[in-house]
Amino acid sequence: MNCRSEVLELTVEARQVEEAMLALLHTILLHRSTGKFHYKKEGTYSIGTVGTQDIDCDFIDFTFVRVSSDELDRVISKAVTEFKDALGNTGSDGMGQISLEFYQKKKSRWPFSDECIPWEVWSIKVNVVHLANEQERQICREKVGEKLGEKVINVVEVINRHEYLPKMPTQSEVDNVFDTSLKDVQPYLYKTTFQITDTLGTSVSTTMRRLIKDTLAL
Repeated sequence: MNCRSEVLELTVEARQVEEAMLALLHTILLHRSTGKFHYKKEGTYSIGTVGTQDIDCDFIDFTFVRVSSDELDRVISKAVTEFKDALGNTGSDGMGQISLEFYQKKKSRWPFSDECIPWEVWSIKVNVVHLANEQERQICREKVGEKLGEKVINVVEVINRHEYLPKMPTQSEVDNVFDTSLKDVQPYLYKTTFQITDTLGTSVSTTMRRLIKDTLAL
């Protein structure tokens, strides 16, 4: 099986990291989740509905849609908070990457553990810049909102391609494909990871500041 890999890149100021990552991760998970399966007998099941919720950002001019699941939100928020804190510990302009990997399990014979086979990985590269004043922050608020809108459209376009998805499992195999631990939604099995780079490339930092200065000059 070939694992698809998609990369998104965004430049933000430190206070925007959490909202930007939540917006993108929740957008992906919205399209990679189903309602809970309700099995009547083996091979026959119904799928529950998936509620949605609009979330307004505080530091970005942007509203995103997420699955209306407090449990899922807590899991994703915890991962994003850890990523944000690690980025903050660099103490200056920096960059990092948070990844969302979807996988399915392949049962192995005892005594070996199950094999986890990834089929899609989303990597979000984040460049963090520090701005000089409130005027620059306001411009960044608008620019990041525009960029997020572009990234969300990109996510939807990729997901709407007719590419590999794990086949719908039988009742005995549902845990090999979906995370069934949540009571109100059923995402495909996934895990999040992140890595941090201490220093930000000067070209990225300069590009964002030039964009802000060009806007101020208008």
